[in-house]
Amino acid sequence: MTDKKKGQAMANVSVIGAGSWGTALALLLCKNGHDVTVWSYKEEEVRTLSEKREHVSKLPGVKIPNEIFFTADLKEAVEGKDVVVLAVPSIHVRNTAKKMNAYVKGGQILVDVAKGIEEDTLMTLSQQIEEEIPQADVAVLSGPSHAEEVGRGLPTTVCIGAHTETTAKYLQQLFMNEVFRVYISPDILGIELGGSLKNVIALAAGVADGMGYGDNTKAALITRGIAEISRLGVKMGGAAETFGGLAGIGDLIVTCASVHSRNRKAGYLMGQGRTMQEAMDEVKMVVEGVYSAKAAAKLGKKYQVSLPIIEEVNKVLFEDKSPKEAVNELMLRVGKAEHMALPWEE
Repeated sequence: MTDKKKGQAMANVSVIGAGSWGTALALLLCKNGHDVTVWSYKEEEVRTLSEKREHVSKLPGVKIPNEIFFTADLKEAVEGKDVVVLAVPSIHVRNTAKKMNAYVKGGQILVDVAKGIEEDTLMTLSQQIEEEIPQADVAVLSGPSHAEEVGRGLPTTVCIGAHTETTAKYLQQLFMNEVFRVYISPDILGIELGGSLKNVIALAAGVADGMGYGDNTKAALITRGIAEISRLGVKMGGAAETFGGLAGIGDLIVTCASVHSRNRKAGYLMGQGRTMQEAMDEVKMVVEGVYSAKAAAKLGKKYQVSLPIIEEVNKVLFEDKSPKEAVNELMLRVGKAEHMALPWEE
């Protein structure tokens, strides 16, 4: 169908995953006039959302329009849709994609909006999806975009990465409106690395906050954090421009600073003395940075890239190193030039 007011073609879209991010994007797509279906594997969650028309635990106070349809039937959610948005936690992406395969037709557009790297294979999420559903046209969406703000309709800007400009522009018009601005890019790999690695840096930022450190510390972590992400990302084939954009520094800033950031909150709790598991239990949502931290360190070793912040985060998470000791290690490393490529006067 066509929205006469906007004059653009409307699409039949499904969102796979009924968490805060999936629900927020479903609200956005519905507001844009698209037919929206949301899938959850939990039948009880489907019933609750269908009846209450509100995600009480994840997006309290945000009403869900009656036009959004909820289902626990994956075939119903995927088959025949113009676009399928994957919004399940990163650790469940591969398994979900495997189950979706039978219902995805050749060339069907799948948009991954989760962020993470698989620890065993070191594959990004889009690479995992393409391995499980080779017939799909896979794209990604990333940027500084907390679900709590998108769900309330606060102005947000993101970047969509796709293999072709045609797919990117189609998705751009699908998602974009007066409060959700979308840029496009061919650098899928860079977008995904920026979105995944920033969660590890955000854990460090949260730890620093929990220990009572100040704005200087936060600024240093963000600045040196994007330096690490960029070094690794460029070495792996990502574009330097991506890491200076929305999916790089933009997403890093918001995740390190926001009260909505689950990674920062988990780090904050660890900075106050909680164990990793205690922090994750208290956050009550998937803390993606914990799952990406080991993969990030492995990528650093594989590509021979120095990642001191990421390495110290791993030691705090998995080797019981105290946050205070990790900070001392970072601060007392051998002095270096900030940018090695800049020449000195003779």
